[in-house]
Amino acid sequence: MPLEEYRKKRDFSATPEPEPSAGEGEGRAFVIQKHDATRLHYDLRLEDEGVLKSWAVTKEPPDLPGVKRLAVRVEDHPYDYKDFEGVIPAGEYGAGTVEIWDRGTYLPLLKGGPSDSVAAAIERGALKVEIKGKRLSGKYVLFNFDKEGKNWFFFKMKE
Repeated sequence: MPLEEYRKKRDFSATPEPEPSAGEGEGRAFVIQKHDATRLHYDLRLEDEGVLKSWAVTKEPPDLPGVKRLAVRVEDHPYDYKDFEGVIPAGEYGAGTVEIWDRGTYLPLLKGGPSDSVAAAIERGALKVEIKGKRLSGKYVLFNFDKEGKNWFFFKMKE
């Protein structure tokens, strides 16, 4: 099950976060949530195959080309999480305030071929996307730089 790790980390009787449902996404939504937890960070979420592929970005996402941000790959989140804002109670995983910082749509810029997908690009360790949001817009890259697939760079490409 793709959201098993998400379920394991949460007690849904104690947190307002959405439980995974059988709902499907509508296309290529993205959201960035400002998450004031142990450390302030920004959660980048890209819809793919009914879930949100997720990275915790250590600083405000870049709006200028060449500015790199560390983005740590975290567990996939359910599609309904794209609308989540609220306070995760103290003592719960991710405790702190979550607010939507930006949202919109994205277009994956894939290498091509019938078997290419967002999941395949993530597996390869490099995903290029065109983001159309209220704050961010343009072409961005997520690039993995470790063997475990956990640590990525997130940066805007030059136009």
